[in-house]
This record gives sequence, C-alpha cells and structure tokens, in this order.
Amino acid sequence: MSTPKTQALIIDDEPDIRELLDITLSRMGIDVDCAATVKEGMEYLSNNSYSVCLTDLRLPDGDGIELVKWMQKHHANLPVAVFTAHGNMDTAIAALKAGAFDFISKPVELEHLRSLINTALRQTTHQETHSENSPPLLGKTQSIDSLRKKILKVSRSQAPVYISGESGTGKELVARAIHYQGGRSDGPFIPVNCGAIPKDLMESEFFGHKKGSFTGASGDKQGLFQAANGGTLFLDEVADLPLDMQVKLLRAIQEKAVRPIGCDHEIPVDIRVLSATHKDLAQEVQREHFRNDLYYRINVIQINIPPLRDRQEDIELLANHFLKSFAEEAGLPTPTLAKNTLAALKQYPFPGNVRELENILERAFTLCDEDTIQLEDLQLPRAETQPSTSLTQRNDHPTDAIDSLDDYLEEIEKEVICATLEKTKWNRTAAAKKLGITFRSFRYRLKKLGLDVDEE
Repeated sequence: MSTPKTQALIIDDEPDIRELLDITLSRMGIDVDCAATVKEGMEYLSNNSYSVCLTDLRLPDGDGIELVKWMQKHHANLPVAVFTAHGNMDTAIAALKAGAFDFISKPVELEHLRSLINTALRQTTHQETHSENSPPLLGKTQSIDSLRKKILKVSRSQAPVYISGESGTGKELVARAIHYQGGRSDGPFIPVNCGAIPKDLMESEFFGHKKGSFTGASGDKQGLFQAANGGTLFLDEVADLPLDMQVKLLRAIQEKAVRPIGCDHEIPVDIRVLSATHKDLAQEVQREHFRNDLYYRINVIQINIPPLRDRQEDIELLANHFLKSFAEEAGLPTPTLAKNTLAALKQYPFPGNVRELENILERAFTLCDEDTIQLEDLQLPRAETQPSTSLTQRNDHPTDAIDSLDDYLEEIEKEVICATLEKTKWNRTAAAKKLGITFRSFRYRLKKLGLDVDEE
C-alpha cells in the first residue's frame, strides 16, 4: 500500500520563483501546487490538504500578511513561511507576529529552504505526538492552564520567544517545553546563562574559534550557535549581555550565520532562539542597558510566567511532587504535610517562587523525624524579623545602588558561601555543615550561583 505524498502550496506571482521552488521541493519528494494570487491560493487551501505553505508578502491582489492572518483562522495547524526582501527584518517580524511559521529571504538560499521545509514537516507530524521529553508544567490554576496553551501554540512556530518571570518561576522549564513540543524536538536544546560567561570569552563561547586565532586557542572550538544547529538556543539572563556582544548576537540571529574567531567566512546555522531574564527588559532598554533593536528582534512573542504567590492553589500539588521526588531519590517513604504545615506554605509569599519551595521542602525532608513534615521542619523566615545592619548598612553594597533585590541577595549569598569555603579550604561537606544546611541543598546553591567546582 503506497503512502500518500506530502503536499506543499507555493503562492508567488513570479514564475521563475515558482519554478525554482517547484523543482527543489519535488526533488525532496514533495508534490507541489502553485498559485500566483491571494484568491487562487485561498481556493487551493479550501479544496486541498497541505503539510506546508510558502507565500510571498507582495501579491497582485493582496498582502501576504493578511493571508497569514486568514490562515491562522481557517488553517491554524498549517505551517506557513513567508518570503521577505533580504535584510528587511521589520517585515519578517510583522509576519511572525501575524502567525507565520518562519520567514526566508530573497534571493532564496536552497540549503536554508530545505532546512525550513524539513522543520515544518516535522512540526506537522509532531502535532499528534508530543515528545515524552517535554517537561510537565504542574498546576491546576487558570494561569498555568493558559501558560500550557500558549506554549503549545508558540511551539508550532519558529518565532523567537521572550520568557519573562521572577527568579525561580521556571523560565528554563518553559523553554524546554517549547522546544520539545515543536518541530525541533529531535535537535539539541542548548541552554546558556549569559551572565555566567566571562566577558573576554563571550565571542568564542557563542561563535567558536579556529586554532591559533588567539593566545590559548590550541584547537578549533565549536560555539554555542553551532552546537544548537537544528535545535534551540536558550539565552537565559539575556539582559546580562554587554552591549558590544548584543550587537554581534543581533547580527547572528538576523543573518542566521556565525563567523568563528579567526575564520574567513560565515557558517550558516539553523536555530530557534528563546530568551529569558528576571529583569524588566523594556526598562533595561529605557535605561540604555539593552539594545532596542535586539529587544525588538528577540521579543516577537512574549510569555509571562506567573509568580507562585499568584497561584497558591498549586502549592499542595507542587509540594507533593517534590516530596515524592526526594523520597524516590533517597529510597525512603514519601512524607506527608501536616495541616498546619500546608497552611503555612499557602500563606508564605515565596519571593524565590517554585525554586524556593523546592529548597524549603528539600530541607524539611532532611530534617523531619517521622513520615510527616511538621511546621518547624520548614524553618520559614519570620516576617516580623527586623532587617539586620549587615543587610541595610553594608558599605560594600550601598542600598541606593540596588537595581534588583534578587541580585542583591544573591550577591550576599555568594559572598557568604565563598567566605565559608575559604575557611574550610573548599571542603564542600564541611562548608555545608558550618552553614547549617544539607549537602544536597549546598550543592544546589553552588550550581545556582555558578560556584560549582569538582571536589578534590
């Protein structure tokens, strides 16, 4: 029994373009229908079933973006890519915002075209079978349900997504869900913390380098863009990028190509860019700490993650999930939460969000004597505790220079941990004991703060 051939629709009023695309797609084993106008394209779409559609933006009887919007209403699951003039990013972004799957510049590069078509076809087949690698977003509240629906919708596109949310809300979790529910799920997911890369190594880390291109370049190095080829690059804490690196990043995203240090030509890369930060990126643009053109480019679609305090109904579900995970890892029975313990968790504001809930429960799991976690096991901070002079009057951290409470507290935590490690000669077990926290919790904090080192 023969399998039905894949169908594609091309809408363009230039006969040479239609012929080129027809030949290219036919060689890929795809049946092609061609239309020269919006009206003709709509007729094909109404009478046939397609796996992918390619359309020009300027057509004799209408606007390609309006056609994309019409397709969003009548053929929402059909990936549609638009042709744009080379370098015209404003038009490309407008098309992506309207619901286009992706864009391709004219003159058409056939390698890029084939890559785009293959990604679109994977998306079409992937819609029916979500990847098992997609992480679960736990919660029953309306805000989390809306978040799950938006993730599913944006996963059908290749548009850049900006994920905003407070520290600890799960921005990387959302990025992974977008990747694994989309057409790139078989490709790599490369997360990078932009604030953790030393400034003088950034260009090499992102774009790679050739052997001998600078002192210490003892061999060729593949950059993060090339490592993410065929998949997704997740730029976490993108607001921490210095301005000169933002310029280079913008060019790489727009040109879909990178030039490793010491290389005499650009290398094409096929990636989807997702980015996130706990800072107010629009405010960073106003303060001229972040480039407006890069903000415009990465913020085609924005997803906002609600803080945990706005979805208290999910706390019990999340708590039980974490406790079950800790118990399975330790090979112990899963403890339960006493009624007053659960009540206290629901009343606590969780400035550190889901990550803080996990840390609190991990500590409580270690401290509880029975199979029930009591209120005292949580060791929740007391709201009535007065701030100490060490936090309000530190000469090395003047409070009038604070941009973010999260950053301020994280810096203090880093200083305390580093000082303790120095006292214990970098013995992590001894340092954790001195700080009165579990080794597992201490190890987590090291990783979170970028201080993780292999113990001798």
